Formats: sequence, structure tokens, C-alpha cells
Amino acid sequence: MAGGRRAAGLALRWGCCLLLCCAAASSLELSMPAVVEAEAGGTASIECNFYTAENGSSTSITWFYMDRNNRVRLCRIAGSEILEENVDYKGRLSVGKDQALSISRVTVQDARTFVCQVGEGSRVLGENQTRLHVYKVPEAPEIVASSGGASVRSSEIPEIARCVSKNGFPPPNITWHKNGEQLQPEEDTVKMPSTLTRESSGLYTVSSTLFARVTREDRHSLYHCAVHYWLRGQRRTAESRRVGITVFYPAKHVKLQVLPSSALVKEGDDVKLVCEADSNPAPVYSFLKRGLDDVWHDLSSLPDASSGVLNLHGVNKSSSGLYKCQTLDLDDMKQMEKDVELVVNYIEGVHVKMEPSSPLREGDSVRLSCNAHSPLSLDYQWRDEKDRTVARGNQLFLSNLTFETSRNLSCKVMAPSVPGLEQSKRVAVAVEGKPRIVSISSPLYVRQDEVVNLTCKAIAFPRPSVHWSINGTAHEYVEDQHITSNLTVQVSHDLLRAGAMCRVSNALGVSEERIQLLVESIRKDQKIPESKGVIIVAIIVCILVVAVLGSVIYFLHKKGKIPCGRAGKQDITRPEARKDKIVVEVKSDKVSEEAGLLQGANGEKRSAADQSEKYIDLRN
Repeated sequence: MAGGRRAAGLALRWGCCLLLCCAAASSLELSMPAVVEAEAGGTASIECNFYTAENGSSTSITWFYMDRNNRVRLCRIAGSEILEENVDYKGRLSVGKDQALSISRVTVQDARTFVCQVGEGSRVLGENQTRLHVYKVPEAPEIVASSGGASVRSSEIPEIARCVSKNGFPPPNITWHKNGEQLQPEEDTVKMPSTLTRESSGLYTVSSTLFARVTREDRHSLYHCAVHYWLRGQRRTAESRRVGITVFYPAKHVKLQVLPSSALVKEGDDVKLVCEADSNPAPVYSFLKRGLDDVWHDLSSLPDASSGVLNLHGVNKSSSGLYKCQTLDLDDMKQMEKDVELVVNYIEGVHVKMEPSSPLREGDSVRLSCNAHSPLSLDYQWRDEKDRTVARGNQLFLSNLTFETSRNLSCKVMAPSVPGLEQSKRVAVAVEGKPRIVSISSPLYVRQDEVVNLTCKAIAFPRPSVHWSINGTAHEYVEDQHITSNLTVQVSHDLLRAGAMCRVSNALGVSEERIQLLVESIRKDQKIPESKGVIIVAIIVCILVVAVLGSVIYFLHKKGKIPCGRAGKQDITRPEARKDKIVVEVKSDKVSEEAGLLQGANGEKRSAADQSEKYIDLRN
């Protein structure tokens, strides 16, 4: 096609030279461009510049176009007026100031040779011609990858993709590329047949299909097509998007691994055995385990085993062993296999030995030894009921045992190389003996007929029982080796006289103590805590009362109501005093206030009975 264009160009140039020579011979200078390009739908402008020595006013231009080998009259131009317009171009022709012929709404059918002929009257002075090239940029190419994929073992060259570019002019062409490199046709390896279709509009649609053999590496390859077209004398290119294809290939390797890493698997873990084959499509998987009798046992019935995953939940020591994965390619029935050793780390047989093993008594000593079995190096810790570390190492020595030191201990066995692998064993260090009463509510100060709680607390092992010498409502509370009994009773004359006996007993002996009850009113050394604030308030009140009384007496004396002579003196302390004697009685409403006022200036204490009433003689 390019060679045809060059030949046509040479012919046009030679024709132009010939016409120019002829025009020169007839004193006519006529020039036209050899080629004019216009886009379909646009406007093409064809210039026809001439000069004649006669410069007659009757000079005219007649335009023709070549239809195959026939010259068809297009129009005649006189001055700036178009005459005798061709029917096919009616309404699309116009003349500019430079006498150039403009053709609007250019179509691909306008791609032809146009001839400009200059004449004067009926005489032809000369002519020249221009080739009009019409172009239409094709649409971007569309690529569709083969939906069926391609197999490396296919006997025929598989289809890779198809590419289409529409509405181009002149006809474009398509090339194929793989990973950016252009592909060339190769016999029995690469084929790329193309089809060119001329639409009713005169535009062209080009399509191409790529056939190529593939390898397993082509699963990562990207393909695209490119459409090439001419525009203004230059070759242009538009590319499609990149697409990949599904490549089918057999397996070369099989990999079987344990997740998590087999070096860290411990008892109770959930383990996955993952089998992978580098084939497409994936093969059929099956799992087997070798038994103690060297016989392989099929595990394919377990869930997900056929998809290449063997799930083992809560593994234990018996889960250790050799596992095998087998793959089967359904295309060629080829079988491959891979095995792996699963090691489950464990701790078993945790045992605590107590020496001596006979029952312990207060003051005894005991040695605890902890042992376990594991293929790993182990660490030992002793912990109490609150999970606090008591000691480290597999032995623990306890001396001078008492009821209070009786407790539950646990031996915690750990494998430092496998985080989270640990076992524990609990042991009770119980000191036996007869009960010992550690707390009792005696003496207890009570009032007659009052309801009181009697408390008796003891420690012992085995667990003792508590009995009271009197009847009442009893409640017991047990904490570790301690037992507490609360007895609710009403104070009676007999209870005050005899008291209450608390008796605690178990198989090893009996302990008992008496609770003494004392009547609160007969206590001579009762000391009730005082509130300093109440004492201060009482003192202030007394001072204020004295001040007020003093003011009243002074006021009466000034008024003459109270004579102060010897004859007027009277004893106001006598019981049979007259009505006008002034006696102030200060009493404390609270026992606590009474106790506070018993203190003398030098800190001497006096009984509440002596201070229950105070009389102030205001005469002195």
C-alpha cells in the first residue's frame, strides 16, 4: 500500500512538471499541492493558483474529478461564483478569496484526484491536479482473552485472544504483543490471522485472532494488541489493555508443611497439614499416616482433605508420626507424593511425692518432690492457692508445720523451649491435730434479758465440730483450717451464774473454754470513751449558766431585793430553805459526759456516782 502511494506521488509530480512546462509555453503559471488530507466529516480545501500574461477578464476555472479512468465535471467557477455544480456535491462546494475550492462534510468516497483547468472562453490555457486523501482515526482496539484457557499439553495451537478495531480509514492493520514484545508469525507456534471488513459507511473494521503455544511460565504473561494507521503522512498506533490467560500445566513439585511449625507443636494445639502442588488445575489430594505396624492408614475421609488441607484438632502424643500427601493429575493420571514428620511436644505423668507420707502433726517437717516425663528439658515451680510462686525446683522442704501453715500447693511443670506447654499437679499439706481454740468472746459484759452473740473460734484438722453447753441459735463459718461458731442467746440469771462452755472436738482430741458473762451495772472500773467535743460543750454551758446567774444576783442586789448585811445572810444549803433561795443543779444527760467531768484539775478520777449531781452555793 505504501509502495502504491509512492508510485502515485511520483506520477503526480511528473504530471505537475509536464503541466507547468506546458503552461509556461502558453504563458500560464499554474500551481497546486500534490496531496491534500482531510478527516472524514471535516472540510477539504484544494488550492488552484495561476497567473497568465493576458490577464483577461474572461478567464474561468473548471473543476473535474477522476472516477476510475473517467474525468467527471465537478463545477465551473467564474470570478467567485460557482456555476454548473455537480449533483453529487451539491451544497458542499464553496470558493474562497484565494480561489481555493472547499469541500465540506468530506466522506471517504471523496478520496480521489481533483483536476483544476484554467481557460479563457473556449480555449484551455492549462490544468493541474491534486490527490485528496481522506482519513478516519479508527476506534481503540478491544481485546478479549480466551475464556477456555490454554494447555501446555495441547496438540493444537491454542487460541489466546481476539482483537477488533472499528471505523478506520484507510484500512488499518493489527499487531500482537506479549509482555511488551511484538510477536511474529511462526509455523506451528504463532498464528495471527486478520479480517478486514468494509462497512456501508465506507469505513473499515479490522479484526485479528492470536494463536500461540504456551508454557507454564506464561501463567504470568500479559498480552495486548495494537492497531496501526496513517495520519498526515505519519504512522500512528493505538494499543489495547493488557490481558492474561489461564494456563493449564502439570505439577513439577509437591510441598507438604505443618502449620504452625512442627518444632512448636504442643499437646492440645490445632494443627494443619497443608499440601500444595505447582499445577493448574490443582490435582486430587489424599493423606495417609504410617501406623506403629508400618501400615499406611488413609485419612482422606477427614474434612477438607481432598482440597489439600488436613486439620488435626487437639493433638496429643499419639498424633505424632509420619504423614504422607499424594497428588493425582487427572489429565495424565500421574501421581506424586511428599511426607513430613509431625512431632507433638508433651508433658505427662506429673506426680508429687510427700515424705513422710504418714499424717503430719504440728511441729513436723515434710519434703515434697515433683516429677514428670517429657522429651524436653523441664522447669518446676511451686505455687499457692493464689497462684503465687512459693519456690522453684522440683523439691520443696517445709519445716515446723502448724495448723496455720496447712494449705493446698501445686507443682507447675513447664517446657521453656515450647511456649505454653505446661502441666500442674495439686497437693494438700494438711497438719492434723486436736482442736485449738484461738479466739473466744470472754469476758462478755451484758445486761439482764439482753440478746447477745457468743463467739468461739478454733483451728484443727480433721475438721472439728463445735458444741455449746447452753441452748441457742448457732451459725458456723469455715475458712481453711479455721471454724467459727456464733451462738445467739438471751441473757438469763442462770447464764450469768454459770456462763457458757464452748467445746471443740475431732477424732484427735477435745478443747473447751468457758465464756464468763458480767452484768454491766456492777462494774466499778467502767471507762467509757469520751468525746472531747462533748466535754468542751458541757464546760462552756456550765460557765454560761454561772455567768447568767451571777448577773441576775448582781442585778437583784442593786435593786435591793437581796440584803447583804450580817442580819440578812441566810443559809441556802439547808434542805428546808425558803422559796427565794437560789440553788443551781447541773446534771449530765449522758453517761459519757459524766465520765468526762470526773477528771480533776490534776487528772484525778472520781466515780460517776459522786459526780451525777453538782450543787453550786452562790452565797460564797
